[in-house]
Amino acid sequence: MKSAERVWVFDLDNTLHNAFPHIFPHINRAMTEYLMAHLKLDEAGANQLREHYWHRYGATLLGLMRHHGTDPDHFLWETHQFPDLPRMVVKERGLRAMLRRLPGRKVVFSNAPIHYTRAVLAILHIADLFDGVFSVEHTGYWPKPYAQGFHRLFRKLKLNPRRAVMVEDSVGNLRTAKRLGMKTVWVTPAVKRPAFVDVNVRSVLQLPRLTNKLF
Repeated sequence: MKSAERVWVFDLDNTLHNAFPHIFPHINRAMTEYLMAHLKLDEAGANQLREHYWHRYGATLLGLMRHHGTDPDHFLWETHQFPDLPRMVVKERGLRAMLRRLPGRKVVFSNAPIHYTRAVLAILHIADLFDGVFSVEHTGYWPKPYAQGFHRLFRKLKLNPRRAVMVEDSVGNLRTAKRLGMKTVWVTPAVKRPAFVDVNVRSVLQLPRLTNKLF
């Protein structure tokens, strides 16, 4: 990927599909069960610790790695197994057509593990439209919003952040993206936006009409 090319960097969950109804509750339950099994906690204690690490580090995984020596690959594999993933993915009609209309290259940058990320992209029928998929393993387990993960993305894909747009539902991740020189699009029902967000949209389907403004 040439550094002068325009690049769209997409988050996955709650950006390219809606993870709130089925997927996030399932992951939260799986993480709680993992903590119960491997740290010998009751359900209340496991829930409390999961949420504590998430708030403190931005990801439960980082807390487990730092304080308990948890194997990140084992944790990610065990907590991202789904009984019926195609039924759980909530997608918007017209997503593929929208992505094909966007000028420039497109990559996915997700805090989720690679096996899950690729599975969701396949279910959405959009995997072939992306030139790269960058998951939490590729960040060296420095998930967004940590700048270390972004820098690894830039190096790996030879990406010039000043020619890139970050499309995200997480405002904290967009703060880092903007600080590093990227344009920022916040996928949110919110009307107001912070100064580090260039554009906010209710749906990624609105992106084609914003191309000139962003680039």
